[in-house]
Amino acid sequence: MTPTAPLKGTCHCGACAWTLDGDPGPITACNCTLCRRYGALWAYDFAGERIHLSGPTRSYTRAEKPNPVLEILFCPACACVLAWRGLRLEPDGRRRMAVNVRLSAPEATAHLPIDHFDGLDTFEDLPRDGRCVRDMWF
Repeated sequence: MTPTAPLKGTCHCGACAWTLDGDPGPITACNCTLCRRYGALWAYDFAGERIHLSGPTRSYTRAEKPNPVLEILFCPACACVLAWRGLRLEPDGRRRMAVNVRLSAPEATAHLPIDHFDGLDTFEDLPRDGRCVRDMWF
């Protein structure tokens, strides 16, 4: 079996980038108040494990939330959303993270299936509808 090449993404200006080693699995489209505004599609893992960021980033957390659970990481130069990172460690000590696959080359992600997540109302996974990343580009 051939190892999967790392998936890579970069911001528009090229100052920031991410890599995800191995199979990214299904990609998540979330309808929460942040994700739908950013138009992000997420691939998940853990910080410092299969996901690696490079370049300077800035972060945003929701100021109206007294205990936010995640931060959005973006390029300070061109403002592309690179990733989100959990602000609390998992019980096993790892930090959950996701990268925005819209920053990767279309041919690298077009075939990946989409999982839909209702982050707005129910906080539950929704049934798959057969779409993949290429179906979410427009």
